Amino acid sequence: MPNSKKETNTCQICHKEKKRDQLRPAITVRHSLVDLITKDGHQWDENGFICVDDLNNYRARFVQNMLQEEGGELSVFDKEVLESIVKRDILSENVDEKIEQKLSFGQRLSDKIAKFGGSWRFIIIFFVVLIIWMAINTIFLLSKAFDPYPFILLNLILSCLAAIQAPIIMMSQNRQEEKDRARSLHDYQVNLKAEVEIRMLHDKIDYLTLQQGQKMLEIQQIQIELMEEISSRIKK
Repeated sequence: MPNSKKETNTCQICHKEKKRDQLRPAITVRHSLVDLITKDGHQWDENGFICVDDLNNYRARFVQNMLQEEGGELSVFDKEVLESIVKRDILSENVDEKIEQKLSFGQRLSDKIAKFGGSWRFIIIFFVVLIIWMAINTIFLLSKAFDPYPFILLNLILSCLAAIQAPIIMMSQNRQEEKDRARSLHDYQVNLKAEVEIRMLHDKIDYLTLQQGQKMLEIQQIQIELMEEISSRIKK
């Protein structure tokens, strides 16, 4: 049995001497991972240790097998989740900020124009300009109006404005759909990793609980044997 008080111990998989904070007791590794380890031909001792790197590699392999059994071939996003498990990376990130950094000047400008075009400020300014335009051409200038009723020039300007504004808004909406798609895929990855980690945690707790129960049963049996031995001595 390896000395648990040593500052370093040997990993059973890579057979390298590593510090204790880089190792995990073999007894805490659940059976599903142990089965994968033994299938690879490694000798497994529950009193030994396994390094975190090898443990994460087998965890990733277990998750990969599980996902392939449930959904067939792994997608790119599933592989990213597996990679994050191996590297112990955090998947959570600000997707919007990441997308904003990749936008070009034209894309940023179209988003701002679409945002302004869908605001109350634009509506108020739009109606004020219309009222001023019609008032100038019907009240103040009278016979010298540059755009008399029925305001043909105003209709032309509004038509041009609508023709320009429509594709800009559509570009912004398409980009918003891309953001929503990116958020959805990112949420899928985070939820998948959380589900896998929770499932592995449940399995580990069940395994430890079972082992603890077996140890308690052995202790009870020893106590019963001692009590029977003491009882037999008293009777004699």
